[in-house]
Amino acid sequence: MLSMSRAPLLLALLLLCAAGAEAAAAPLPRFREAPHFTNSASARCPAPLPPASGKDGAACSPRAAVHVAMTLDASYLRGTMAAVLSVLRHASCPESVYFHFLTAAGSPTRTAELVAAVRASFPSLAFRAYPFDESRVAGRISASVRGALDRPLNYARSYLATTLPACVRRVVYLDSDVVLTDDVAALAATALPEGAAVAAPEYCGANFTAYFTPGFWASPALARTFRGRRACYFNTGVMVLDLPRWRAAGYTAQIEGWMELQRRVRIYELGSLPPFLLVFAGRIAAVDHRWNQHGLGGDNYQGLCRGLHAGPVSLLHWSGKGKPWDRLDAGRPCPLDAVWAKYDLLRPDTGIDAVL
Repeated sequence: MLSMSRAPLLLALLLLCAAGAEAAAAPLPRFREAPHFTNSASARCPAPLPPASGKDGAACSPRAAVHVAMTLDASYLRGTMAAVLSVLRHASCPESVYFHFLTAAGSPTRTAELVAAVRASFPSLAFRAYPFDESRVAGRISASVRGALDRPLNYARSYLATTLPACVRRVVYLDSDVVLTDDVAALAATALPEGAAVAAPEYCGANFTAYFTPGFWASPALARTFRGRRACYFNTGVMVLDLPRWRAAGYTAQIEGWMELQRRVRIYELGSLPPFLLVFAGRIAAVDHRWNQHGLGGDNYQGLCRGLHAGPVSLLHWSGKGKPWDRLDAGRPCPLDAVWAKYDLLRPDTGIDAVL
């Protein structure tokens, strides 16, 4: 029999577990159907891909002009829907873009609901959902400065080469808090010099040393990691990946190696980004900054709304704590959140065909 002192504690734990299960099973919001965008005759697009959400067939079709990979979960579904719409809206060959969505493998029912939501809003979309076994990284994740960075699905981008069909050679990876205002095919066509497996905008003006702990830089063995490399910060929310080169070099195992070291010796604080920097910084193909106008998620509660960097804009990225959908719902949007709102399929139709 439970003691009186332990019974309330057990009851509280049971209530917390029940609340968590209820939240996890909460119904998904109902999104409206997106406009259908067709291939441009002047762009010499391949024939449209058939709608697909299962086998590899359509993904391996030569008619797939561009492959895009994203994560798909309930917490960021609203952002994913807006990102997909923006890709299709500005693509020259929208019917030839194939989407690869990585979902948490632990809940087949939830995955089916997410797939159904995407299909309802994009009936003609060619895509496939891949359950990502989060146990592959759960034992390697160390707590970071922000809890949202510790979600196992954040690490799924490191496993694209082993998750996507072998026929997929090049893929554009996008975070769920972006919108494109330009043709994704231009980003996908980024030249990767011989040996480079990753392309992304670099920011060499950033303080690169700040991404690692003082203990990392104090260790001669660790600090020499970047010897001979012009190591610059890059944001992993927008990348072009050459998957055959990634597999040949064994980059997933290298990233895992750094994560395992981090569990033993604290060498960084920022979730899934530093392992990428350790492996790739100074070894990537640089992409024009227009393809990642990032940092727009700066917290506006204290007047920290972020503006755009100087120069043209092809992709806006709300990286940071403040997501545009949360600020819009709270009635405290930043000025640039109005751009994101035009792609929001949860809010009333804003006449996207006419205004974007």
